[in-house]
Amino acid sequence: MKKNDKTPSKKPGVSPNVLGLHAAVVEQPITATLETNYMPYAMSVIVSRAIPEIDGFKPSHRKLLYTMYKMGLLTGARTKSANIVGQTMRLNPHGDAAIYDTMVRLSRGYGALLTPFVDSKGNFGKSYSRDMSCAAPRYTEAKLTPICAELFRDIDSDTVDFVDNYDNTIKEPALLPTTFPNILVSANSGIAVGMASQFCGFNLKEVCDTTIAYLKNPDCDLTETLLAPDFPTGGELICDPAVLRDIYDTGRGSVRVRAKYRYVKAENLIEIYEIPYSTTVEAILDKVAELIKAGKAKEIADMRDETDLSGLKLTIDLKRGTDPDKLMAKLYKQTPLEDSFACNFNVLIAGSPQVLGVRQILEEWTAWRTESVRRRVYFVLKKKQDKLHLLKGLKRILLDIDKAIKIIRETEEEAEVIPNLMIGFGIDQVQAEFVAEIKLRNINKEYILKRTRETDALRDEIDDLEDVLNSPKRLKKIIVEELEQAAKKYGEPRRTSIVYGHEITAYEEDETPEEYPVNVFLSREGYFKKITPLSLRMSGEQKYKEGDGPRQSFETTSAAEIMFFTDKCQVYKTRLTEFDDTKASVLGDYLPAKLGMDAGENVVYAVLPGDYSGALLFFFENGKAARVDLAAYKTTSNRRKLTGAYSDKSPLAAILRIDEDRELAVYSTEPRCLIFHTALLAPKTTRSTQGVAVMTMKPKYHLDTVKPLEETSIVSQSRYRVRAVPAAGALLRQEDSEERQMDLLEQ
Repeated sequence: MKKNDKTPSKKPGVSPNVLGLHAAVVEQPITATLETNYMPYAMSVIVSRAIPEIDGFKPSHRKLLYTMYKMGLLTGARTKSANIVGQTMRLNPHGDAAIYDTMVRLSRGYGALLTPFVDSKGNFGKSYSRDMSCAAPRYTEAKLTPICAELFRDIDSDTVDFVDNYDNTIKEPALLPTTFPNILVSANSGIAVGMASQFCGFNLKEVCDTTIAYLKNPDCDLTETLLAPDFPTGGELICDPAVLRDIYDTGRGSVRVRAKYRYVKAENLIEIYEIPYSTTVEAILDKVAELIKAGKAKEIADMRDETDLSGLKLTIDLKRGTDPDKLMAKLYKQTPLEDSFACNFNVLIAGSPQVLGVRQILEEWTAWRTESVRRRVYFVLKKKQDKLHLLKGLKRILLDIDKAIKIIRETEEEAEVIPNLMIGFGIDQVQAEFVAEIKLRNINKEYILKRTRETDALRDEIDDLEDVLNSPKRLKKIIVEELEQAAKKYGEPRRTSIVYGHEITAYEEDETPEEYPVNVFLSREGYFKKITPLSLRMSGEQKYKEGDGPRQSFETTSAAEIMFFTDKCQVYKTRLTEFDDTKASVLGDYLPAKLGMDAGENVVYAVLPGDYSGALLFFFENGKAARVDLAAYKTTSNRRKLTGAYSDKSPLAAILRIDEDRELAVYSTEPRCLIFHTALLAPKTTRSTQGVAVMTMKPKYHLDTVKPLEETSIVSQSRYRVRAVPAAGALLRQEDSEERQMDLLEQ
């Protein structure tokens, strides 16, 4: 070993790695870890990422729009999106993809906002499509929409605070001085840590009118002017006045929106041209296809997406004799063509997340906007006061201009000009510097008279501005005027129409289908047939695939419930109404395909649960048996598939249903037989129980079959009967075997 090696010396029985590990472990209370490591992250996500502030924007939105404003894109021509993204990275460090996604959502082309802030050119995707993605930023162009002038009005007049960006190189606004409550106009959603936010959009004109009404009377009825949420994708909002009032009061609740359609009689089809904001065309098409496949929408011949440049359009071809209104009522209930939008008005107020109702939001916004207007008025006032101060100094000089010229000419050093003017006329340094910068050409009578008149006008303006600052009524009037201008200039009609519950026809399930006797047959390979007794009597032999044969058959009714257990420890529940009546001469429905089973999954047993009385016995190859009450498979919802139907610890050998205790014969491959009473098996509460041992076997053998005693050919039953389990059973004699009985029958 070299002398400069720093390998630690070994201690007897202790590994160096162990020593290093112990040296690195530092005990720390979990509360301290959460406070120092997790809480800063959680607060960062809440305050700086996911929850909008009172101006209606998240930081990512604000940084993007302010960058575009500084790039001159409010009045200038469009520029490449990639250029905007690159410039925004000076304020937003989260990467170009995240910035571009933000711009897409704010764009007119994407259509996620009632009042888009980005005027886009190119493919920006569509909010109503899951699969239609936007083009890369190098292909698209953008600029700000005209309404952004309301976002940045007087932003350079100290209306909002400015803060450093992430690397302290430039300043950015903490909020945007919006002249209207954008927090209620722009739909917004975000998921933070331990909380979320979900704002629905409201119509701009309605919001402005409501804010004006609130400013005039804080106790006004909001529902008179703020009719209901408005969504960019249109549709019909099913209005429930009580629900709306609850949302307005608490900031939480949900509204239901459904699609709009028209019936084209000449072609016997339905055109859906507006859908709920919270869904996509792909989700609707998938659900309708699922209904058609399940046989629950037999009125539909075909459905396709015909969306083009003219807008969204889903077309449904109808079968002859279909009532379009009745079909749409069914689709509204069973597909996302009618969907709910959950509201959670969680907003950051002074850095603290709060869930507020509409009235509280208006209260916070008006207070913030009042302060913003006050700051703007004060900024203008200060500018005018500074100008008046300069003109007062100029007035003193102009009263004796010859004296001023004489002072300047007789001053030997340039640095002494300002002090000498200050002494000669009794003015301060700022006034003296202003006077000293006057051009020689301006020392004339006309200039002097103009400045004198300007002084008088400035005094009047300053008095007026001071009156505004001291008059809440006048500040409120300014806000109202700006709201009226915004509503007049940018207001648009509602896109989402309003309907009331009594105006729509709710879909009602058809009456319970007629029940009649049927016979059902299940084959070993999973083919299933439902045949009426009359058809069964008129038919010949049951048809099966080559190598297939009967597994189970039942006599029941056409609307009975049935459960299919599979070799993957799952059970599929359905009703016989899902199967068409057929004949014995056909193969029937292939259950793995009909029920949508997993790949390689096969049916092993069918059960008609009826009223879910009785129990199921599961026998496994390791000799164990589990008794599970049928009630364990009863569900309140219409679930088609239950996992964990039985234990997977050992391969399944047999399933039997028992309605009352009875004797069973259990066979092993040795061959041995054992007869026991099912009362020895106690019911288990869980479906996946491993059960208890019934038959003990040698390692190379396993449990093979189980039958009710009366269905066996055992002659000397006492030889195999046991009073307790587990037991090994007795070797099967030839006269008690199935093969022996078959030989006797053949003779």
